[in-house]
Amino acid sequence: MARMLKKNYLMTPGPTPVPIDILLEGAKDTIHHRTPQYLDIQNEALENLKYLFQTDNFVYTMASSGTGAMEAAVANLLSPGDKAIAVNAGKFGERWCDLCKAYGAELIELDVEWGKYVRSEEIKKALEENPDTKAVFTTLCETSTGVVNPIKEIAEIVNKTDAVLVVDAISGLLAEPLKMDEWNVDVVVCGVQKGFMMPPGLAMIALSDKAMKIVEKSENARYYFDIRSYKKNYPDSPFTPPVNLIYQLVKSTNMLKEEGIENVWERHRIMSEATRAGVKALNLELFAEKPSNAVTAIKVPAGVDAGKLIKFLRDDWGIVFTGGQSQLKGKIIRIAHLGYMSKFDIIIAISALEMSLNKFGFKVELGKGVKAAEEVFVNEGV
Repeated sequence: MARMLKKNYLMTPGPTPVPIDILLEGAKDTIHHRTPQYLDIQNEALENLKYLFQTDNFVYTMASSGTGAMEAAVANLLSPGDKAIAVNAGKFGERWCDLCKAYGAELIELDVEWGKYVRSEEIKKALEENPDTKAVFTTLCETSTGVVNPIKEIAEIVNKTDAVLVVDAISGLLAEPLKMDEWNVDVVVCGVQKGFMMPPGLAMIALSDKAMKIVEKSENARYYFDIRSYKKNYPDSPFTPPVNLIYQLVKSTNMLKEEGIENVWERHRIMSEATRAGVKALNLELFAEKPSNAVTAIKVPAGVDAGKLIKFLRDDWGIVFTGGQSQLKGKIIRIAHLGYMSKFDIIIAISALEMSLNKFGFKVELGKGVKAAEEVFVNEGV
């Protein structure tokens, strides 16, 4: 059999594809970071981030993955022995729990079955039983399961207490509506390798006035992730910033601002609906109870080896999906529709899914899923 030319398609929930225009920004000369010329560039990026976070508060950038911003949130908000509620509904909710334990918090862990979303009533009950809670840690999009959580409803509950609401929006920001100020969300953390369409290496965190008051009183040891240093130096950085990534952040945020935040949210909604229509047309079952606009998790049909299917797609056809993590390994396939992707990326992904399922023993009608996805795009007028 003749071997075909392989072209790679990155359909993962991070890193996501990077537009050429953003890649080229990173190739520019690196200038010194303690100059007014550089500060003007960084300030432009920070001002753009306020719009995308939907906040008037400062948004701070840090040279790290998104997990660095998660650690910064925990380290700055909690003193040893402080009580914290963390929602564990997947791999990244589990990370909040690990961080709280690492910093000596008294953790109230809300265990939610993976694939389910946390109910706001569960948060309310936990807060009523623990009125001295300092912070509630949640996840907008639980990437490991494909679930979106009701942050707006949760914020309405937390805002009536002395606790602050902290949201991991690393994969969810831009894919899902999140209005930090309007919804009274106190802390939002994010990374650039998802909806921002950038290479990894830059984290972001924004804090409300309510949260900053807690930061000022925290007794936790901290240095690189000390938010007080970032606030004192704003819009400059207390430490060496990733200069070329900031160039790329300016380009990314300008592109997203030009598109408009409502249009960005709508783009992700349409892409996700087309993906799920294609999946359902193939008689496959979604894993998430409340699917997110960032990634679709699909239950692996009986008799199909998920690991071998994903490996084959990646190594032979150049289509990169992801599998499940921890207890979901081998049980789900995840297809992202996040960041720099178009309707034709989705068509390719569904087509690859159809052909590979047939190859690995689960017979589906070729073109049926593609047709269903195409119909969504046609009906949406895109």
